[in-house]
Amino acid sequence: MKKKVTREIFAKDLIVQIMIEKQKFDIDSCRATKNYSNGEIVYRLIWAVANPLLFRLSPRLLYRWRSFLLRCFGAKIGAAVRIHQTVHIRYPWLLKIDSNTSIGQNATVYNLGPIKIGSRSTVSQGVHLCAGTHDHRQVDFPLIRAAINIGDDTWVCADAFVGPSVTIGDQCIVGARAVVIKNVEDNSIVAGNPAKPIAKSSNATAPNIETI
Repeated sequence: MKKKVTREIFAKDLIVQIMIEKQKFDIDSCRATKNYSNGEIVYRLIWAVANPLLFRLSPRLLYRWRSFLLRCFGAKIGAAVRIHQTVHIRYPWLLKIDSNTSIGQNATVYNLGPIKIGSRSTVSQGVHLCAGTHDHRQVDFPLIRAAINIGDDTWVCADAFVGPSVTIGDQCIVGARAVVIKNVEDNSIVAGNPAKPIAKSSNATAPNIETI
């Protein structure tokens, strides 16, 4: 009886070990995968030079200059957009921002996939918009370049995290340091980790970046 139990335990351990072996990531395959076109690689190299010299060193009030520079790299930037010079923008050509929207100090726009922000919205200081991830279910850990959409009149408060494939609706408020991994319906206030609805919003317009 003891030998039978021992064999069953060994068999279970062996199955678990095989499953673990199958789940090991193939780092060489992951690194060998080409995730970007040749043209995009060239744009990345040019932006890597222009960003620290022409964008991040520009004086704070030169919002129009930074919008112009981003448009030169393919971004679609509306009128009266205010982007702080310390904002980290990964790929301008995958960024669309509508009119009268603001992005605050040290926000990260990690747009491996497209990111769109609507009109009159505010992305506060330290916010991380992460439009990229990896498929952990496959051994080569392939890159997923997933879009983020933020609606009109929406306020993403300080240090919040917005994950890939997330859509935040119009007239929403995302609380400070919230972690948003699911879509947010229009007129919602969400907070927490993970972010959950806590109320309905009543403000028609997000606050101006200069006041927060």
